[in-house]
Amino acid sequence: MSVSMRQMLEAGVHFGHQTRFWDPKMAPYIFGDRNKIHIINLEKTLPMFQDAMNFIGGIAAKNGKVLFVGTKRAAQKTVREEAERAGMPFVNHRWLGGMLTNFKTVKQSIRRLKEIKAMKEDGRMDRLTKKEGLMMSRELEKLERTLGGIQDMGGLPSAIMVIDTGHEGIAINEAKKLGIPVIGVVDTNNNPESVDYVIPGNDDAIRAIQLYVRAAADAVVDAKSATTVAAAAVAE
Repeated sequence: MSVSMRQMLEAGVHFGHQTRFWDPKMAPYIFGDRNKIHIINLEKTLPMFQDAMNFIGGIAAKNGKVLFVGTKRAAQKTVREEAERAGMPFVNHRWLGGMLTNFKTVKQSIRRLKEIKAMKEDGRMDRLTKKEGLMMSRELEKLERTLGGIQDMGGLPSAIMVIDTGHEGIAINEAKKLGIPVIGVVDTNNNPESVDYVIPGNDDAIRAIQLYVRAAADAVVDAKSATTVAAAAVAE
């Protein structure tokens, strides 16, 4: 799906933060300011956004995984819904330190999550005492919230897509340490230098966040279906 400048304007992608909170490294992407709010230059954003979406599509075409990361309240619902639609992993509650850099340990917690889920599904949990059952339900809820979105990731992702680079600094640092490319929505108050595919834009408005994440999910879905069609044509 291609996104137009009109759609970006309607979603408020061009509204940055208050001018006093700006990061000077975002100067190349700022058009000016209005009522002490920086206005982002969408003529810069649009091609950079398209580059990022093409990169995501390229990963999906090769069966790679893009980890969607958005733990701030405005992003949580959309990140979950769109990642699930695209069949991609996501983190939308809290980034656990070591989620990428200590993935071996995280895998053990995922194993535990799947174990408890199986116990719940096959009725073994019902045979526990009330207290044990309650403790296990709480453990399941906690694991599901923090790790549910990455339980089928299998290994490290090919890239991560981050909404609000300032808010998700730990995730970005872990990805950089491991050489995992970062696609990030960078608002006027953040430093774009740690991001490989910068999307200069509003990282607070729900409509803007929906636009980015939906487009990323569409890029994945389109790439996967194109690959399936090509594979079917070869098979014939």
